[in-house]
Amino acid sequence: MDNIISVEHVKMKFNLMEEKVDTLKEYIVKLIKGNLLYNEFTALDDISFNVKKGEILGIVGFNGAGKSTLLKILAGVLKPTEGKVIIRGSIAPLIEVGAGFDPELTARENIYLNGAILGYKRDFIKKNFSKIISFAEIERFIDVPIKNFSSGMYARLGFAIATIVNPDILIVDEVLSVGDFKFQNKCEQRINEMIDNGTTVIIVSHDIGLIERICNRVLWLEHGKKKCIGNKDIVCKMYKSYGG
Repeated sequence: MDNIISVEHVKMKFNLMEEKVDTLKEYIVKLIKGNLLYNEFTALDDISFNVKKGEILGIVGFNGAGKSTLLKILAGVLKPTEGKVIIRGSIAPLIEVGAGFDPELTARENIYLNGAILGYKRDFIKKNFSKIISFAEIERFIDVPIKNFSSGMYARLGFAIATIVNPDILIVDEVLSVGDFKFQNKCEQRINEMIDNGTTVIIVSHDIGLIERICNRVLWLEHGKKKCIGNKDIVCKMYKSYGG
């Protein structure tokens, strides 16, 4: 199988401000004088791997390992400091609950807004509108501003919009941890349907049971470095028994 994703020596650095700046004026003065002090933080350090078409790759690691940063780079939200990422196909990113939503707009308006951001045509959204609200289970709240929605409702709506098509690549970051078990099972079933239709899936989750059920390969990150990548059973067993 051909590689649909290639990650080559990716490094991601962030500048963390060392001191507190209370006002915009103080910030500008320090910036002009060159007195702003930063600590450089490396979130990802020389990460390389390939994902083949139709593969389901799980990404695991403890908090601060760099998992979400890597997904944002794959989705094109962040540009790596060094290295490159090659994507061969369309992407449906679901990496943050409520990303691409305007809280002041209703669910109806946000379906069209978020769909447009994902590249859907208006006629396509109109045709699939009822399927989206049915999957999200928000029929009674379709004309309510989503600022009044719970995190679970946000997640259901975002997932329903992102998965109304079968993209080449689906990127999921912990979204399945939001909401009740019924919705989580529903999402897992939808992901399995997409997998059956040939979608490549990259999923981050602290739920090792989910990773073991869905994935066929797992990448383990630790402190921004690639600890290992390989068969799901082997990597998950190592990860679960890891004490450090």
